[in-house]
Amino acid sequence: MSRLGLLFDLDGTLVDSDHLHHGAFVAILGEHGRELTLDEYRAHIMGQPNTAILARYFPGEDIGVIDRKEAMFRDTLAATVEPVAGIHALLDWAEAEAAGCAVVTNAPRDNAIAMLAAASLAHRLPTVVIGEECARPKPDPEPYRAAMRVLGLTPSVCVAFEDSRSGIRAARESGAFVFGMTTGLAPDALRAAGAHAAIADFTDPLLWSHLTELKARVA
Repeated sequence: MSRLGLLFDLDGTLVDSDHLHHGAFVAILGEHGRELTLDEYRAHIMGQPNTAILARYFPGEDIGVIDRKEAMFRDTLAATVEPVAGIHALLDWAEAEAAGCAVVTNAPRDNAIAMLAAASLAHRLPTVVIGEECARPKPDPEPYRAAMRVLGLTPSVCVAFEDSRSGIRAARESGAFVFGMTTGLAPDALRAAGAHAAIADFTDPLLWSHLTELKARVA
């Protein structure tokens, strides 16, 4: 049987952290006399690499303004944060099935390390692919393809989990089957962005049905 792969975005997928990012951006933009609604955050910031955010919201400034926002975000992380429901059971299943697992995120590495540690997931997900450490970040599929190369997997055996339009585009174009997470966008919006299916969390029967079918198909 071929080994299966589970590829996870981080913000809004493993940890529901988008409200913390939004709050940090509100504070930084407020210093510039600008506002940022949650809808605008979801439309233009969520899932985007920091270089793109810098160009759109802070033209002419250096990356230091984004670095300060990221430090502000890390300061708001509680000592522990709850991961999205069902992830530990899913990772138990992956371990029993010898499935490959990786985090694929556009977050800076410092953020990714901090979030995984705060959610008590770091020891369970040691393979972390950072978009801006790849040739191209999401929405390009390269970060997902990089994760597949690291794990020695082909797209046909991989399932990806994403919550943003740019992340869904990247995962879909990599060839993986994509579940959109409804932590930030409605199911219709996730499917319109390219997700094959939408789920609220990792307990959804739709996910487990797909894993059963995929396991049987590659056996």
